Amino acid sequence: MGLVGIGAGIAVLTGLGAGIGIGIATNGALNAIARQPEESGNINKTLILGCALAEATAIYGLVISILLIVLK
Repeated sequence: MGLVGIGAGIAVLTGLGAGIGIGIATNGALNAIARQPEESGNINKTLILGCALAEATAIYGLVISILLIVLK
């Protein structure tokens, strides 16, 4: 399981990048809403779409790690 486990672990690290990206995006959205509260609806829509796309990369990493382990 040696190298396969290491590869799967590295593939799962995509979740770390997604988490950092979502945190930065949320911070930006909160700052934007604080400056322009009347635009909160549009900002929220854009934030949710961006978070979904960022989370997709983490899910891809998880799928790759599962495939590495199962198909070793």
